[in-house]
Amino acid sequence: MAHEAFLRLRYDSEEVARAVYEAVEPDNRPLPEGLVIRGRVEGNTVVFEISCEKGLGSLWSTLDDLLACIQTAERALRAMGAR
Repeated sequence: MAHEAFLRLRYDSEEVARAVYEAVEPDNRPLPEGLVIRGRVEGNTVVFEISCEKGLGSLWSTLDDLLACIQTAERALRAMGAR
């Protein structure tokens, strides 16, 4: 049984959303077997769909890692003056 999670992150602009997505997306390859992460930019929103067959604990760890990477990207953008 796969556990699934969806993240929708809204930003002030499409440029910022795309920058966050592009900063995080390369870290999603290669993925362990049983883990699928799909991401996309929809206007000023970044969307991630995560599916994990390895159990709920593994899904939580994946979400924690992904959110930590997103937070780092957001901090870097703020330091550069982007909103």
